[in-house]
Amino acid sequence: MFNYRESVAWADVPLMSMNDLRSAVVERCRKGWRMLAFFGVPASDGVETVCVLADASARLLDAMRAKPGREYPSLTPQCPQAHLFERELFELWGVKPQGHPWLKPVRFRPPAQGPRSSRPGPAQADYYRVDGAEVHEVAVGPVHAGVIEPGHFRFQCYGENVMHLEIQLGFQHRDVERLILDAPATRALPLVENIAGDTAIGHATAYCTVLERLAGIRITDRAHILRRLALELERLANHTRDLGAIGGDTGFLPTSAWNGRITGDFLNLTAELCGSRFGRNLLCPGGVKWDVDAALSQALVKRLRAAFRDARGSVDVMLETSSVLARLTGTGKVAFEDARSLGLVGMAARSCGVSMDARMDWPLCDLDNGSLHKRMRTTGDVLARTLLRSDELNDSAASAENDLLQLGFSSGEEPCRVAMPASMPPDRLAVAQVEGWRGEICHVGITGNNGQWLAYKVVDPSFHNWSGLAMALRNEQISDFPLCNKSFNLSYCGHDL
Repeated sequence: MFNYRESVAWADVPLMSMNDLRSAVVERCRKGWRMLAFFGVPASDGVETVCVLADASARLLDAMRAKPGREYPSLTPQCPQAHLFERELFELWGVKPQGHPWLKPVRFRPPAQGPRSSRPGPAQADYYRVDGAEVHEVAVGPVHAGVIEPGHFRFQCYGENVMHLEIQLGFQHRDVERLILDAPATRALPLVENIAGDTAIGHATAYCTVLERLAGIRITDRAHILRRLALELERLANHTRDLGAIGGDTGFLPTSAWNGRITGDFLNLTAELCGSRFGRNLLCPGGVKWDVDAALSQALVKRLRAAFRDARGSVDVMLETSSVLARLTGTGKVAFEDARSLGLVGMAARSCGVSMDARMDWPLCDLDNGSLHKRMRTTGDVLARTLLRSDELNDSAASAENDLLQLGFSSGEEPCRVAMPASMPPDRLAVAQVEGWRGEICHVGITGNNGQWLAYKVVDPSFHNWSGLAMALRNEQISDFPLCNKSFNLSYCGHDL
């Protein structure tokens, strides 16, 4: 076990038999640990599997590895949160988890890779099917109406009732993890910022944190405040947009229309920080590239207050409308037990009563985080996911305002960037957990004996949470799918990497 803010020597990660690793993981998960990542690392004689686990109660991480051979008894029947990790491991490395309930592709082969790839081509996959009188199947996508990313949804229905939804993604796999391994240092961060375009700041923060923990670098408090400000502005923009979209899917057009404009106000605040509405080119290893002086602080606080006032009024109008509340209440419920066993993260987990928020559980620094709170709901329905966004609007606006005022007051007192070493230390492992607006983003970096990347693993919150959407549709009306989908608003490209 090791401190989550420190790196660990690769030699200190115990190498055990696959059966022992499997038993250890199942036992840890039974005691409340979570699986952050489970992936393959190239070894001299094939592949090693690496599992990273987290215990939020003690703020401890643990990593273990094994040589799996060509197959091993699947973890998934006893540890459901491993289901996608095991499918991915089989797809990338040919290591088969015997007894896995549904070993099908996670991602499809990009055309440029041709026959060299072991991945299947687009839509080359089997689908679960329910047979019976009057049971019918509805297939949606992967090409959708409007401007939307590709994803395939296959419903097994009895009348309007959905008995099972199977979600097939992976149509826009870009091989981001391999690109990170091969990219020059100056190109890696722009790659990371484009893992999921609406979460550029979240993923950039995780990547920079991995590098800093590997190097043993402590960035300045000012840099931490600027990163936190950017993360909360990203959260404000996306929550505002999603609350407007939920209004649109209930037919409540005032909030839908207003929030479209207000989202732009929050994005423009981020643009004032670094020139990009999505926060690209703001962060760098060792801190941030841009600072906030007293004059900019005053101007941004004024604009932030105006944007939040408009957002708060727009959302309150929707949440005070009885027809909207009736439409949201009880729709798309996910049980606490399902959320926990599937490893849901972020709002999807907190709406079901699962207590987890990386900002509090795994803070990036020791600075006071007083304006931010771990917001919880227990009903697990669309209303819970909507109210969580509404609650977090208040927290994020207060946090962003406090940070701007502090930055303006202390302008010029501390640098916002420290120097990084010319190369990374060899043979070490580091983990970063960042609470993006969808939920926990996890990056794991491992260096080889030459100080270059041996492996880099990215786990976007959507990787965990698409399974939650599938559970939310069970025994719902098929017409509830757009609203349920919007209440999760997961990333296709974040999953597809």
